[in-house]
Amino acid sequence: MTDTTLQVRAVAPDDFEAWLPLWDGYNRFYGRFDTTALPEHITRTTWSRFFDGYEPMHAFIAVRGERVLGLVHFIYHRNTILEGPICYLQDLFTVEDARGQGVGRALIEAVYAHAKASNSSRVYWHTHETNHTAMRLYDDVAVKPGFVMYRKDV
Repeated sequence: MTDTTLQVRAVAPDDFEAWLPLWDGYNRFYGRFDTTALPEHITRTTWSRFFDGYEPMHAFIAVRGERVLGLVHFIYHRNTILEGPICYLQDLFTVEDARGQGVGRALIEAVYAHAKASNSSRVYWHTHETNHTAMRLYDDVAVKPGFVMYRKDV
């Protein structure tokens, strides 16, 4: 009998091979590359940050049985209007055949719990304006404050 319970947990160093296809899928979803992945050194640097105690970056995965169904990466940083740290949920991805089954919600709730335990009073994130499927979930688990993001690569 296989375990069908969804478990959300911090990544472990041995999870790299299971995490990598989701990371690549996330980056492909946002058009960060066409047929090739991000440079390997970027992926390896990102992965190593999850295990560096001096880095404010964290990663969870959602697992059902032996299969990794989703990932979430989040970062703590200072903010000018709050005393404690603020939590930026940077990356959230669920494999396509598991969407709509509570995986994304479970990952977001795990970040909320981690933020609360870390004395952070806010979690925030961005998504692309065309990501309508995800926004249906986001509208249910958070508020949309109305800010528009601007950026410039320098």
